[in-house]
Amino acid sequence: MSKIHYLTAEGLEKLKAEHQNLVSVERPAISKQIAEARDKGDLSENAEYDAAKEAQGLLELKIAKLEEMIANARIIDESKINTTHVQIMNKVKLKNLTNNTVVEYTLVGETEANLREGKLAAATPIGKALIGKKKGDVVDVQVPSGLLRFEILEISK
Repeated sequence: MSKIHYLTAEGLEKLKAEHQNLVSVERPAISKQIAEARDKGDLSENAEYDAAKEAQGLLELKIAKLEEMIANARIIDESKINTTHVQIMNKVKLKNLTNNTVVEYTLVGETEANLREGKLAAATPIGKALIGKKKGDVVDVQVPSGLLRFEILEISK
Protein backbone atom coordinates (compact mmCIF):
# COMPACT_ATOMS: atom_id res chain seq x y z
CA MET A 1 0.00 0.00 0.00
CA SER A 2 1.32 3.44 -0.93
CA LYS A 3 1.93 6.14 1.61
CA ILE A 4 -0.34 9.19 1.46
CA HIS A 5 1.49 12.51 1.16
CA TYR A 6 -0.30 15.53 2.61
CA LEU A 7 0.54 18.71 0.74
CA THR A 8 -0.60 22.23 0.22
CA ALA A 9 -1.64 23.15 -3.32
CA GLU A 10 1.64 25.09 -3.58
CA GLY A 11 3.66 22.07 -2.46
CA LEU A 12 2.00 19.84 -5.05
CA GLU A 13 2.73 22.38 -7.79
CA LYS A 14 6.41 22.41 -6.77
CA LEU A 15 6.54 18.61 -7.03
CA LYS A 16 4.88 18.68 -10.44
CA ALA A 17 7.31 21.35 -11.68
CA GLU A 18 10.30 19.34 -10.44
CA HIS A 19 8.92 16.21 -12.13
CA GLN A 20 8.36 18.10 -15.38
CA ASN A 21 11.95 19.41 -15.30
CA LEU A 22 13.39 15.95 -14.69
CA VAL A 23 11.37 14.40 -17.51
CA SER A 24 11.73 17.14 -20.12
CA VAL A 25 15.23 18.50 -19.37
CA GLU A 26 17.30 16.09 -17.30
CA ARG A 27 16.21 12.82 -18.95
CA PRO A 28 17.08 13.98 -22.51
CA ALA A 29 20.41 15.39 -21.27
CA ILE A 30 21.41 12.04 -19.77
CA SER A 31 20.27 10.19 -22.90
CA LYS A 32 22.53 12.49 -24.91
CA GLN A 33 25.46 11.79 -22.55
CA ILE A 34 24.92 8.04 -22.94
CA ALA A 35 24.82 8.34 -26.74
CA GLU A 36 28.02 10.42 -26.80
CA ALA A 37 29.80 7.95 -24.53
CA ARG A 38 28.58 5.02 -26.62
CA ASP A 39 30.02 6.67 -29.75
CA LYS A 40 33.47 6.64 -28.14
CA GLY A 41 33.87 2.92 -28.66
CA ASP A 42 34.26 -0.14 -26.46
CA LEU A 43 31.61 -0.04 -23.73
CA SER A 44 33.32 -2.60 -21.50
CA GLU A 45 36.07 -0.12 -20.55
CA ASN A 46 34.18 3.13 -20.96
CA ALA A 47 33.97 4.87 -17.57
CA GLU A 48 32.06 7.79 -19.09
CA TYR A 49 29.37 5.40 -20.35
CA ASP A 50 29.15 3.64 -16.97
CA ALA A 51 28.82 6.98 -15.15
CA ALA A 52 26.10 8.17 -17.52
CA LYS A 53 24.16 4.90 -17.13
CA GLU A 54 24.42 5.17 -13.33
CA ALA A 55 23.20 8.78 -13.46
CA GLN A 56 20.31 7.63 -15.64
CA GLY A 57 19.35 4.97 -13.09
CA LEU A 58 19.37 7.50 -10.25
CA LEU A 59 17.32 9.95 -12.30
CA GLU A 60 14.72 7.31 -13.17
CA LEU A 61 14.49 6.37 -9.49
CA LYS A 62 13.90 10.02 -8.56
CA ILE A 63 11.27 10.39 -11.30
CA ALA A 64 9.47 7.25 -10.10
CA LYS A 65 9.51 8.51 -6.50
CA LEU A 66 8.05 11.88 -7.54
CA GLU A 67 5.37 10.15 -9.62
CA GLU A 68 4.41 8.02 -6.62
CA MET A 69 4.26 11.09 -4.37
CA ILE A 70 2.14 13.03 -6.86
CA ALA A 71 -0.20 10.08 -7.39
CA ASN A 72 -0.71 9.68 -3.63
CA ALA A 73 -0.87 13.38 -2.78
CA ARG A 74 -3.78 14.70 -0.78
CA ILE A 75 -4.32 18.44 -0.89
CA ILE A 76 -5.07 19.98 2.48
CA ASP A 77 -7.95 22.45 2.33
CA GLU A 78 -6.54 25.28 4.42
CA SER A 79 -10.01 26.79 4.92
CA LYS A 80 -11.06 23.74 6.95
CA ILE A 81 -8.11 23.76 9.32
CA ASN A 82 -9.19 23.68 12.94
CA THR A 83 -7.25 25.66 15.55
CA THR A 84 -8.69 24.13 18.73
CA HIS A 85 -5.99 21.46 18.65
CA VAL A 86 -2.74 21.02 16.74
CA GLN A 87 -2.96 19.37 13.34
CA ILE A 88 -1.06 19.44 10.08
CA MET A 89 -0.95 22.94 8.50
CA ASN A 90 -1.36 24.69 11.87
CA LYS A 91 1.07 27.39 12.88
CA VAL A 92 2.11 26.64 16.44
CA LYS A 93 3.88 29.05 18.80
CA LEU A 94 5.83 27.18 21.45
CA LYS A 95 7.75 28.22 24.53
CA ASN A 96 10.74 26.02 25.29
CA LEU A 97 10.45 25.65 29.07
CA THR A 98 14.10 24.65 29.39
CA ASN A 99 15.61 27.88 28.07
CA ASN A 100 12.50 30.13 27.85
CA THR A 101 12.86 30.74 24.09
CA VAL A 102 9.80 31.07 21.91
CA VAL A 103 9.67 29.38 18.51
CA GLU A 104 7.01 29.20 15.84
CA TYR A 105 6.52 26.33 13.39
CA THR A 106 4.00 25.43 10.74
CA LEU A 107 3.40 21.67 10.70
CA VAL A 108 3.63 20.35 7.14
CA GLY A 109 4.07 17.09 5.26
CA GLU A 110 7.56 15.66 4.91
CA THR A 111 8.14 16.96 1.38
CA GLU A 112 7.45 20.58 2.35
CA ALA A 113 9.52 20.66 5.55
CA ASN A 114 12.09 23.47 5.70
CA LEU A 115 13.25 24.71 9.10
CA ARG A 116 14.66 27.92 7.63
CA GLU A 117 11.11 28.79 6.60
CA GLY A 118 9.68 27.60 9.92
CA LYS A 119 8.08 24.52 8.32
CA LEU A 120 8.39 21.45 10.52
CA ALA A 121 7.46 17.97 9.27
CA ALA A 122 4.57 16.54 11.25
CA ALA A 123 6.41 13.18 11.19
CA THR A 124 9.33 14.49 13.29
CA PRO A 125 9.44 13.71 17.02
CA ILE A 126 8.36 17.29 17.85
CA GLY A 127 5.61 17.26 15.21
CA LYS A 128 4.26 13.91 16.41
CA ALA A 129 4.25 15.10 20.02
CA LEU A 130 2.31 18.26 19.14
CA ILE A 131 -0.45 16.64 17.05
CA GLY A 132 -3.73 16.64 18.94
CA LYS A 133 -2.56 18.91 21.76
CA LYS A 134 -4.31 22.15 22.75
CA LYS A 135 -3.25 25.67 23.69
CA GLY A 136 -1.73 25.65 27.18
CA ASP A 137 -0.68 21.99 27.05
CA VAL A 138 2.86 21.12 28.10
CA VAL A 139 4.52 18.62 25.78
CA ASP A 140 7.62 16.54 26.50
CA VAL A 141 9.59 15.47 23.43
CA GLN A 142 12.48 13.03 23.42
CA VAL A 143 15.00 14.09 20.76
CA PRO A 144 18.54 12.80 20.14
CA SER A 145 20.02 15.65 22.21
CA GLY A 146 17.75 14.94 25.19
CA LEU A 147 14.32 15.78 26.55
CA LEU A 148 12.62 19.00 25.44
CA ARG A 149 9.62 20.50 27.19
CA PHE A 150 7.34 22.92 25.36
CA GLU A 151 4.24 24.85 26.32
CA ILE A 152 1.84 25.52 23.45
CA LEU A 153 1.21 29.26 23.48
CA GLU A 154 -0.85 29.67 20.32
CA ILE A 155 -2.38 27.63 17.48
CA SER A 156 -3.35 29.41 14.27
CA LYS A 157 -3.83 28.91 10.54
